[in-house]
Amino acid sequence: MHIDYSFEFFPPKTAEGMANLREVRKQLAPLNPDFFSVTFGAGGSTRDRTMDTVLEIQAEGFGAAPHISCISSSKQEIRELLHAYQSHGIKRLVTLRGDIPSGEVSAGDFKFANELVQFIRAETGDWFHLEVAAYPEFHPEAGSAKKDLENFKRKIDAGANSAITQYFYNVDAYFRFLDAAQALGVNAPIIPGIMPIYNFTQLARFSSVCGAEIPRWLRLRLEAYGDDLASLRAFGVEVVTDICARLAAQGVRQMHFYTLNQAGMISQIIKGIPST
Repeated sequence: MHIDYSFEFFPPKTAEGMANLREVRKQLAPLNPDFFSVTFGAGGSTRDRTMDTVLEIQAEGFGAAPHISCISSSKQEIRELLHAYQSHGIKRLVTLRGDIPSGEVSAGDFKFANELVQFIRAETGDWFHLEVAAYPEFHPEAGSAKKDLENFKRKIDAGANSAITQYFYNVDAYFRFLDAAQALGVNAPIIPGIMPIYNFTQLARFSSVCGAEIPRWLRLRLEAYGDDLASLRAFGVEVVTDICARLAAQGVRQMHFYTLNQAGMISQIIKGIPST
């Protein structure tokens, strides 16, 4: 059983952060990643650092996929960014609406990710492999589960090649989402996003913003560890390894890890997946 792995980074702000990220890539390299993706701050706030990080990853011989979010961006700004990535031979993008920056007045030329996908296809044809986001537990701004699925289908219909999900700790939610998407006629791959458990407070904050559920049994166990970070992380490795094993047992052959620019726990998790 072979599984293709990909890993998400955020662009470091300091020289020390860049050096740390190089070491993280070195640790993850033996897993033969399909690609490394690099996030794009709200309103394009990390645009230059995202590109610098992507080009460094590419220069090391790895597949690199920058995130592009369209909120607060003009068509001309996105056009210039696309042409810059084309000129460097980048072939994969993670295309997102993005979060609205605090205090932002103008939303730019795009309201939704499907508009960005459509624009990229009109500008660059089939040059890029386009990933979009999917929400097994539904986007926190969605009016209903039905509307959220319809919004997801719009992104695929606009020209996206595949999707990466928000992280989840409920495997059934992922498989039910797959079934519902397929019932709507979506045949594109939907890759599960995996979040290791590094820190409960941080995870709870992320989850409240993005709509990912931490099941009650898991939340109470994590809370019980208090300041015992080593035990919490050891338990977190068990939980996330089990999720990945269950996904693999049901035929999942691609997984995308949200690394938070760390490698150790991810290496442990992947080693623990049977037959990988």
